[in-house]
Amino acid sequence: MASKTVPTELAYYLDPFKTRSGFDRAAKTYDQAAFIQREIGERLVERLDYVRLQPKCVLDLGCGTGAISQHLISRYPQATVIGLDLALGMVEATKARLNYPQFHGVCADVQQLPLQEEAADLLISNLMLQWCNDLVAVFQECVRVMRPAGLFSFASFGPDTLYELRNSWSQVDGYTHASRFVDMHDVGDALLQAGFRDPVMDRDVITVTYPAVKGLLQDLKAIGANNATLGRNRGLTGKQRLQNFYQAYEHYRLPDETYPATYEVIFGHAWAPPIKPSAKPERFIPIQVR
Repeated sequence: MASKTVPTELAYYLDPFKTRSGFDRAAKTYDQAAFIQREIGERLVERLDYVRLQPKCVLDLGCGTGAISQHLISRYPQATVIGLDLALGMVEATKARLNYPQFHGVCADVQQLPLQEEAADLLISNLMLQWCNDLVAVFQECVRVMRPAGLFSFASFGPDTLYELRNSWSQVDGYTHASRFVDMHDVGDALLQAGFRDPVMDRDVITVTYPAVKGLLQDLKAIGANNATLGRNRGLTGKQRLQNFYQAYEHYRLPDETYPATYEVIFGHAWAPPIKPSAKPERFIPIQVR
């Protein structure tokens, strides 16, 4: 059921200011609660074992506090690694963590990357794409900054992610309480539309259990994954509505008295075209890459 104040087609549109502020506030608490993000990130990096790359420049899109960037520095010690995030707090945390001369931290929107044409050989993104409203526009910008035949590797969340939370809230009110995640087939279509070649995707399902549902809500807040949808309730949740949510979540209680939270994880990669379109006039000050 759609929000009472936002049209259905806009209810799941993400407010970028709300998204940014959530991650800015969570920069200091992120690492304590981001165990799912670390696990998925490690699986994503391991997939690079199957491709032969010697990149000169690697771009970590949605770098968070820098776990992926750290892996990339170890894997490609001769490469320049750029960690980019929408939240300044996350970029500052990454720069504090990675005191390496080949690392550069950048605060920017992925839809307007402050990079010159064909700057990077490898783009990697761990759980950032689900925070973007227009995947085609994001992928087009990725193609712009990639060198011909460069690799884009990513992980994102699919539609079954946190279905227990969404279904439980739907029994309480008509507001949106979580993002609506994109199906992997639609992600593939967006990659092709943007100009990528040979996209390959697969999915995993990870289930985390909590002794109480409150623990799930605390972890989501600690990593900055707040509800940024336009259809969210702008007022206070209230004790009664929260209690009603907890009661609805009882439907998912497991025999061992724990509560599950499901994450559908989409892993994918695609290649930039071997011949790039004519370069457009540069809109930003280029970052020099060795």
